[in-house]
Amino acid sequence: MKPYTFEHSDALMERAKRVIPGGIYGHQAPVLLTRGAYPSFFARGEGSHVWDVDGNEYIDYICSYGPIVLGHRHPKVEEAARRQMELGNCFNAPGPVWVDLAEHLVSITPFADWTVFAKNGSDVCTWATEVARQATGRPKIAMCAGAYHGTDAWCTPLPGGVTAEDRANMVYFRFNDLKSLRHAVEENSGKIAGVILSPFKHDAGHDSELPVEGFMSGVRKICDDNGIVFILDDVRAGFRLHMGGSGELFGVRPDLTTYCKAIANGYPLAACLGRDSLKQAAQEVFFTGSYFTSAVPMAAALANLKELQAGGGIERMRTNGEKLRTGLLAQARIAGLEVTYSGPPAMPYMTFNADAGHHDRAKVFCGACSRSGVYFAPRHNWFISAAHTERDIEQTLDVTERAFEAVRKQFGA
Repeated sequence: MKPYTFEHSDALMERAKRVIPGGIYGHQAPVLLTRGAYPSFFARGEGSHVWDVDGNEYIDYICSYGPIVLGHRHPKVEEAARRQMELGNCFNAPGPVWVDLAEHLVSITPFADWTVFAKNGSDVCTWATEVARQATGRPKIAMCAGAYHGTDAWCTPLPGGVTAEDRANMVYFRFNDLKSLRHAVEENSGKIAGVILSPFKHDAGHDSELPVEGFMSGVRKICDDNGIVFILDDVRAGFRLHMGGSGELFGVRPDLTTYCKAIANGYPLAACLGRDSLKQAAQEVFFTGSYFTSAVPMAAALANLKELQAGGGIERMRTNGEKLRTGLLAQARIAGLEVTYSGPPAMPYMTFNADAGHHDRAKVFCGACSRSGVYFAPRHNWFISAAHTERDIEQTLDVTERAFEAVRKQFGA
């Protein structure tokens, strides 16, 4: 196999650095990956594979950090988007697909009576907290310490440009720890408007953590007993675990839920769904954007959601995710390396126990995989798409076997 090189990608990065802060910023910044083993720019995608600007091909287990759920350039999604684009995309008011998609989302979401649309996860998560405040007349929001809900000042993981005042009304508790939530509620009696949490703990760089028995129902009860709005941030996991929302998998129905990532298979769209009891408050919180009503992403989303359901995509992601997990754990045992494989099968994450949080072995492993055409990330959970095949899994396991050997060679068993 010809070694992967990144001549064109590196040249683009040098150009980018001259006109863009850092060249590439945010979660796609190459500094988070293995130096010299990953491209900085991609040229195209098809199904479960992507190609970088140097022509190197990869089996894609990051899926654009979550948006690609049916596979790159899925024909039914692209056809729906093309048909709408022929009519237009951005108008003075929404097109009919605005209503069609809202009706469809409400129809598949057991607790929801209405929806609004935006462009990214930060939009809808922040707006959901404002609706909670408007509905309750209270100032504070409780969230899990270390959780990621976007890049707005109240929740951004990095402190640059953030003031203490931006977070003065934030209260923190621990995931899977009802006692810590009860304590937060008691310490702020009558002041907490909403609790926001993800359906499972997927903090970047840390092992994922599924909710323990009784945690989600316990959060629901605490919210009900104290007049608090329960917000489920399903931006990352939505439509990979359950068509009705990830809360359905874990036995809880929130008051508000937020979606983005996989809702439109790569087209820019976000949504917040809510109960009828919050509809008036939702009308009273100003929320707008010139592109919020763009019709092409909505047409793509409607096609995406219908195909995901009709084609059994969620079950296929779960099945192939389980095959990947079984194979990787077996290889790690044979190599004498202790790993932790966490998260749902469709959204897995693997760490090396000996790394103890510094990711050195993970970077060697993922870098070796990238150089051989398998794209994992060392500090972020991975994603299975409905386009992944058994053959993809088999080819991946051929590569990962050698990647485990590379870790053992460098660090020992």
